[in-house]
Amino acid sequence: MKGHTVGRNRSGRWFVLGLAGAGLLALSGCSSETAEQWTRWGLPEAASDRAPFIGNLWSGAWIASMVVGVFVWGLIGWVIIRYRRKHADEAPRQSRYNLPLELLYTLVPFLIIGVLFFFTVQAQNGVLRKEANPDHTVNVVGQKWSWTFNYMEADNPAVGAIVHEKGTPTEIPDLYLPVDRSVRFNLVSADVIHSFWIPDFYFKLDVIPGHPNSFDVTPTKLGDFTGRCAELCGTYHAAMIFNVHVVTEEEFVAKVNELKADPQNIGEITAPVYPNTVPTVPATQEHGS
Repeated sequence: MKGHTVGRNRSGRWFVLGLAGAGLLALSGCSSETAEQWTRWGLPEAASDRAPFIGNLWSGAWIASMVVGVFVWGLIGWVIIRYRRKHADEAPRQSRYNLPLELLYTLVPFLIIGVLFFFTVQAQNGVLRKEANPDHTVNVVGQKWSWTFNYMEADNPAVGAIVHEKGTPTEIPDLYLPVDRSVRFNLVSADVIHSFWIPDFYFKLDVIPGHPNSFDVTPTKLGDFTGRCAELCGTYHAAMIFNVHVVTEEEFVAKVNELKADPQNIGEITAPVYPNTVPTVPATQEHGS
């Protein structure tokens, strides 16, 4: 029996060492970009001025979860060792209740929820803060199953018109935004609930039929990004993606004027006010009347 026990201990030791080696090998194979992403707890590099609110909340939640987890695992290990049975015929002392312990595990969860709620409200207020006079406005229409972007540039002397780009499930639309310029997005739906999401902006907002939503954001990083629908909205939900191009102000104006050159792109495409209104149904008559 002793030989079998020693063999099992050695096997367990080699198993743990193997796991550790595999973990180190996996980490060593990560690119510097992936390793840097781990420092953000999996989030992409921030590309908007509202991202720090969500990023700080995300990081804080992970740190708090790990602290609570380590504390609970420590308590479990301490109880296992401290109150283990020392003799075969000996049972641990039984207690009907422990008032301090019961108060602890009742109050601590409420404390954790309260702290998380406080910081969540702070992050929400920061993300949804509106600019007094945004530099640009884009009216977004979510439809089955793509997006329409209306550039509201009629008051912009460099453009002087409202132009739009409409996508289809087979043609991915492009959204152009100027870097370091505030943009107000007004969101409406033409049919069902969608969700406007640019992951690198750390923000998304539901697009609800008959209930317009809006938010302001300032892109802070030049580059190309991917936008998605974050709400399971139907058969071709996966096709509701769009390309986001954050460019300079000059390039933005040039692109909008390029759209303006085609008369078919001039004007705003709007969604019905009540796209899912149920028709009035006459009251059911009594049987036999």
